[in-house]
Amino acid sequence: MHVLITGAGRGIGRALADRYRAEGHRVSGTARDSSGEITLDVTDPSGHRAMAARLAGQPVDLLVCNAGVYLDKGQKLANGYPPEMWAQSFAVNVTGVFLAIQALLPNLRAAEGARIAIISSQMASQSLAPGGSYIYRASKAAVLNLGRNLAVDLQGEGIAVGIYHPGWVQTDMGGEAAEITVDQAADGLVDRFAALDLDRTGCFETWDGRAHPF
Repeated sequence: MHVLITGAGRGIGRALADRYRAEGHRVSGTARDSSGEITLDVTDPSGHRAMAARLAGQPVDLLVCNAGVYLDKGQKLANGYPPEMWAQSFAVNVTGVFLAIQALLPNLRAAEGARIAIISSQMASQSLAPGGSYIYRASKAAVLNLGRNLAVDLQGEGIAVGIYHPGWVQTDMGGEAAEITVDQAADGLVDRFAALDLDRTGCFETWDGRAHPF
């Protein structure tokens, strides 16, 4: 199996890459620096074109759209959330996901039963809205919506799309007070991705297999 993971240079992305390699799968991990097999800034369309050219003709069985940022942590409603923060967050968390899927669509089509896993967040849920973190919440809600619509459009091509909450994870983004370790998150997500098929396409699930409210 050929697995491509964006944002594989650290955190959950790196842990996922390590697991798939340990299982004997081929992994193409992207990172903004040289820590991945492929150097990719997900906000740069030319980088996606270069990645697609490099992988031309090579099937991708599982695409994990993991790269993301949480820039507005601690921002105040009265004077925070500057426009450039909105633009950068959406460029990474939403547009970057779409560009990766669009660029690698020929590779996904070349695989039998290809799957796309999009890492969103429980903070995307409109049912769970405790306030704050407006940019991150909005961007993760947008990528959840993107995944749900891609699931409809790609189902006829045999490509399944799942959207996942990875848990509140002890990473640079999640902080030391988070509920689960990177290893717990990665183990759970690997199981979720393995279970993804056309019957489950469009699902929004937690790392430990629970259906997440929209």
